[in-house]
Formats: sequence, structure tokens, C-alpha cells
Amino acid sequence: MARLESIIMSIHDIFMEYADEGGKKKQLSPEELKKLLEKEIQSPELKDKISGEAINEAMEMLDKNHDGEVNFREFCRCVCVLAKCYHQSKMGKGGKGGKNREDNEEN
Repeated sequence: MARLESIIMSIHDIFMEYADEGGKKKQLSPEELKKLLEKEIQSPELKDKISGEAINEAMEMLDKNHDGEVNFREFCRCVCVLAKCYHQSKMGKGGKGGKNREDNEEN
């Protein structure tokens, strides 16, 4: 199986595993989201960004329909934000490999 295909399937499977623990089926309660993030995120680059306060802020940001839970679309938004954080930690804050804007404009 191709890597990206495997990642897509894993995102779905992880969401469904935690979403089916309680609350509404196929949605993550704040507690389920917290448990998912605490268990499934282990790298220091991302783990440092996940605190109780950060999870509460994430819930507010992700819960676009304001139902108090995170659906799959909202969860995908969360995964994208975490992927961007990881990318920035690897490439430098601006995401351009640590080069400044002037260097990039010359190339």
C-alpha cells in the first residue's frame, strides 16, 4: 500500500476508534479528543504544543458547528494544523528552511 494511502486510512481509523468510545457516535467529545491527542501524539515537536489549555482552544477553533464535539471534517482540520506545526519545526519557523525572505526572493 502506498504511504499516503496508508496515512489517510490511519487518520480515519484513529478517529473512529476514539469517536466510538462515548458521546455521539462518529464525533469526538472534548474528553475523547484529549485522550486521542495524548495517546497518539508522541513526538516532542508536537507533544509540547498539546496541553489542557491548548486542547480547549483547539476545541473552540475546530468545532465550527458549535455542537461541543468534533466531527471528522473538523478533526481533519486539526490533523492539518499539527502537520503544519511539525513541518515548521523541521523547516524553521517560516517554513522556508530557515532562509530569510530576501534570500528566497533572489532565487
